[in-house]
This record gives sequence, structure tokens and C-alpha cells, in this order.
Amino acid sequence: MNRRLCAAICLIALAVLTRVAGAGSVPNPKVIGPVPPNGQPGDSSHDYPFFSTALDLASRGYVEEEFLLEGVANRYNTPPLATATVIDSRHPYRTRMVVRRPVSAGKFNGTVLLKWQNVTGGYDLDAVSAATQEHFIRHGYAWIGVSAQRAGIHDPTSGLKAWSPSRYWTLDVTHDGTIQDDALCYDVFSQAAQAVRSPSGVDPMGGLRVERVFAIGASQSANRLVSYHNSIHPLAGVLDGFILVVGGARLRTDLGVKVFQILSETEVARGAIRQPDSDHFRRWEVAGTAHLDFQVWQELAQLKARDHIVSSLAACDLPSFSRIPFSFAANAVIDHLVRWVRDNIPPPKAPEIQLEAIGPPVVLARDSSGNALGGISLPQHAVPTATNTGANSGPGFCRLYGSFQPFDNDTLRARYPHHKTYVLQVIRVTLDDVAAGFMVPADAMATIRDAQQSDIGRHGPPRRP
Repeated sequence: MNRRLCAAICLIALAVLTRVAGAGSVPNPKVIGPVPPNGQPGDSSHDYPFFSTALDLASRGYVEEEFLLEGVANRYNTPPLATATVIDSRHPYRTRMVVRRPVSAGKFNGTVLLKWQNVTGGYDLDAVSAATQEHFIRHGYAWIGVSAQRAGIHDPTSGLKAWSPSRYWTLDVTHDGTIQDDALCYDVFSQAAQAVRSPSGVDPMGGLRVERVFAIGASQSANRLVSYHNSIHPLAGVLDGFILVVGGARLRTDLGVKVFQILSETEVARGAIRQPDSDHFRRWEVAGTAHLDFQVWQELAQLKARDHIVSSLAACDLPSFSRIPFSFAANAVIDHLVRWVRDNIPPPKAPEIQLEAIGPPVVLARDSSGNALGGISLPQHAVPTATNTGANSGPGFCRLYGSFQPFDNDTLRARYPHHKTYVLQVIRVTLDDVAAGFMVPADAMATIRDAQQSDIGRHGPPRRP
């Protein structure tokens, strides 16, 4: 056997041993549940899982269950781009996780998407599955939301304990108030992953065989996952891949775990780091999309109203929310990561959004209609009926909403003199995006159907797709 082959085998063996050793070093938390709801979603008692899905999961062969996790956690020093060191240990915690999974083994595809819940608003927020849950269900994924951070539990206005004292009063990630930051969040997340992949006692997956666990986070929680990847993953080794959505920062390149980052136009314009693609990292930039996706906002607005979370939409300087469906590219990302990890089939590389100036401030290159050039150009962007951008201004979070300015009738008539002209252009771009791997077939079919049912090119008041 030649030396190169021996060296390669040794490296593979070392990686496997390190992975197993890391997973074995993470203790199993105590899993309690499932905790039954004692009221229907929207009931004033709030005795049901916070932000419980509005979908009829039972008719789709899925179930939603809530579990409590309790264990002990370390505090860590997490230097940038370096492995963590333990500050101290034995801090007790109790938190919750919400599991949405197939009922039957035949429907489960073996992949768990372990979501680090976003807490920017002072409550647990899932900014991913709100727009991608239909894709999850179609393809047999399990989704698990983990409440790892202090604000989501302890915020005095909208944290879990304030929202439902009767249901969540025992939750604590502060060691009885002695820890006033998120120092315990990393072990909370690692132990949630361990409970899923190697259950001891109550199995939150109901006996389903878990083949891989991917961490997924959006915006603030994507940034947390960067710290986890760089500092904690080398110690824990319980995750098979990472998906960073509309967030992230510089990643270590020596760990070997696969990471897929997908950014909207908003992050690119705000100077997001462009780390080069590699054998273990891929970055996509989706032109015309915004940090807060329109479909996500619609879904979350319904859940907030149902669960009595007070919020308001700021009056921004431009009409809010790009209508380019960021979720279409995100669905493709999830499927690509499975193939990358399971079959070693790398995802396609994507063009970057074009820049006129790298800044600061960053200036994006735009066409005569104001739409960004380059990047992944979904059909709704490449065959436009509006100016959709990731930029806006005004109070509150307006800078994250993007903008939507429909073309007037004269512009639409000039671009699409006939309905068939519009539909054929949509079909061509859609097929190109599917062939390139940037869309999944179900989203392609929905795109073409919407174009066919629209009034674009019929010369009446337009009914847009």
C-alpha cells in the first residue's frame, strides 16, 4: 500500500474517531414528555406549545410534540476561529424543544433539522420553517426547534415564562438567575442534538431512526451557530452539517463539517463576508430577496395574532417586503446538504450578486428597473413584474424588510405584449434554475402555474403571480 493511500486512510480514521469521541462526550439530558396541550392554539390559557404550527399535520402524516430538556451545562470561552475552553461546569438548566416529525418510519427521510430559535424580538421565533414547512413535509424531514437562549425564555414581556407561566414556569437557562448572558446556550443545543441522535430514556423522535442532524439558524441564530461551529463543534461533534440563513460570519476551514450559507440581497448590501466556496463550504446569494421574507412575515403575523404577541409593522420609506420567494432557493439548499453529507455530491456553486462598489457603503449593480444583477436569479426576479430589492429605510426594522414597487401598466405592456410572451419567459428561466440546482421541481411547478394564472400580458389591470 503506497504512502499516500495509508495517509488518506489514517486521516479518515482520525476524523471518524474524533467524531465519535466528540459525540460521546456530550451527556444526554433528561427528556420529559411529550407535554400535552391543555388548550387549543389561540386559547387564552396559553396552555399549548408557543407558536404551535397552524398546519393540519395529522392529515399529512405528521405530529407536533413538545418536550422539556433538563441537564447541566458548561460555560465556555469562545475565541474567534478557535476551539472553546471551559470556564466552569455543572450549571443546571431546563428548557423546551418542539418536535415536528413524520408519524411513520416509512415517511421519514432520516434527516433532522435542528433549529436554533431566533430571539431578536424577545420570544422564540422560527424564521425558517414558516416558509419551508411544506417542503419539509413533502420530503419527510423532521424539524425540531430548540429554545437555547435567555431572551426566548426569560424576557419579561414575551418570553415563554411570561407568555404561559403555568406551562413554562420551570424553564431556566440562567442557573437561578446567577448567569445573565447566554453562556449556557451551547451545551443546551449540543445536548438537544444528543437527545435526538442517541436517546436515553424518552425518545423525542418516537423511535424513528435518525441518520443525520443538521443545525439550522436564521439571522441572529445563524450568527450564534457560527460561534458554535468554530468553537464548540470541535468538542461536541454531534452535528452533521450547518445551514446558515440570512446571517453568519467567518468560519474555520479546518473542521471538515459541511456548511451551507444562503444570503438575501440585504446581507450582501450590508457588507456580508464573502468566504470562498470550498470542499466543505458553499454560499448562495439570492438576488432581489430581503432579510425578512414576505411569506415568513405573513405566516408569523398570523401566529403572533393567534398567540397574542403584540407587534406592529413600521411605516417604511418604501413599500415593504420583496416578493421574490427566498424559500424556493432555501428548499434547494436543504436537499443539497443531504446529498452532500450522505452521498458526497457537492452542491452547485452560484454566481455572486454583482457590486458597483465594495464600499463602505456597498453598492449593488442594478438594471434599468432597479433590480439587482447577478446572484441566483429566480424566475420572479429574472422575469420581473416589479422592482424587488433587499433595501429599505425608516424606523424599526425597516432596513431588513426590503421593498416592492410594482411596474405600472405601460411598463408591463412594453415588456410583455402578450400573456404567452410572459409565460414562456417564466418557463425558460424556471427550467434553467431547476437544471442548475437552484430550485426544486415542486416550486418550479408552482411558479409556472402562477404565471399561467396571472393577467400579465392580457392588457387589463394586472393580477400578478
